[in-house]
Amino acid sequence: MMQKQKLIVIGGGASGFFCAVNAARLHPHLEVIMLEKSSKLLSKVKVSGGGRCNVTHQSDEVADMLHAYPRGMRLIKKTLHQFSPNDTVQWFEEREVKLKIEEDGRLFPVSNNSQSVIDCLMREAEQYNVVIRTHTDVVAIQHNGQFELSIKKENSGVELLSADLVVVATGGHPKLSGFDWLTALGHTVSTPVPSLFTFNIPDKRLHELMGIAVKQAVVKIPVLKAVEEGPVLITHWGLSGPAVLKLSSRCARELHDLEYIFDVVVNWFPEYHESAALDYLKSAKQCTKGLVSSKPLAGIVSRLWIYLLHRSGINAVTHWGELTHVQMVALSKTLCNDVYQAKGKTTFKEEFVTAGGISLQEIDANTMESKKIKGLFFAGEVMDVDGITGGYNFQHAWTSGWIVANSIT
Repeated sequence: MMQKQKLIVIGGGASGFFCAVNAARLHPHLEVIMLEKSSKLLSKVKVSGGGRCNVTHQSDEVADMLHAYPRGMRLIKKTLHQFSPNDTVQWFEEREVKLKIEEDGRLFPVSNNSQSVIDCLMREAEQYNVVIRTHTDVVAIQHNGQFELSIKKENSGVELLSADLVVVATGGHPKLSGFDWLTALGHTVSTPVPSLFTFNIPDKRLHELMGIAVKQAVVKIPVLKAVEEGPVLITHWGLSGPAVLKLSSRCARELHDLEYIFDVVVNWFPEYHESAALDYLKSAKQCTKGLVSSKPLAGIVSRLWIYLLHRSGINAVTHWGELTHVQMVALSKTLCNDVYQAKGKTTFKEEFVTAGGISLQEIDANTMESKKIKGLFFAGEVMDVDGITGGYNFQHAWTSGWIVANSIT
């Protein structure tokens, strides 16, 4: 009886799992083994979207997705034609995981529970006999016609494991040294820096507003001429929410170079610019009675409105009819050009992503195979590809995992 070829997938996250189960299903001649260094499988899938799992982003055209990848856009342009968001929806729905589209285009399981996705992938692994080993850390790979992996397990020495094919799906790493075992193979790594993080604002009065969510605001980083619009969340350390996370992703390297000290400008009143906001306030003064603090404008939450009045130098007990021109000018400026200094960042735990990884020039976009070593493939965030928040990083994981599984012969 002919011995099966052995495929080892390194990494038990979204891309590694998707690659392993599809490879095992499509190629019965393969023995598929997945190695995960921690005790947890699909950990990002578990926590994504507040535990609901933002599986992908709705899109009928590849071009509509490209803006969401600050790094890796050219590769994504090629890969999504092979496995698109619609293909992702179909794949999961064929396996009884129905997805729903939210207003902002994000797709979640109808169950609103990431466990639906995890259970689906675990069933596939069991059905197609994928061998899963946890607490198994790959510390080195050698290639001499066949691959030889040096495995370090907890409370034991180094074990050698051979393979005919290897897929690296280990995700990002915060330090360049985390890629040493791959650079030893001759691959080039773009230095990793954090992406998808929140802005630390040293303003105690702002921190007191933690938990307030603004449905729509415009956030700018003037020095980088970068702008994003969307929901903003005030936290006990500063500013978060989709608009902030998208900015942090698009400007990941530049903000790293600034050592995370930079000015942030927020327009809390995005339908207006300063002069239009001033006209709006003048009109409101004519027809509004009572305290300015008790009559927030434009749907702004009361606590945030009072805070913005304070930043504008307006006493909370001031009546609308008492507002001076100077005060209204100050308030219109605060509403539309509210300036903060960010000093540092905080990891957004549910969306942790790094910008950086294996150089895309060394990867065949049609197969995800290394251009340097035949039989070595890459999937997911270990490559120098990362997307903004909204399901884009998972889509890259599914797409790249699928392409590897279909490229293996």
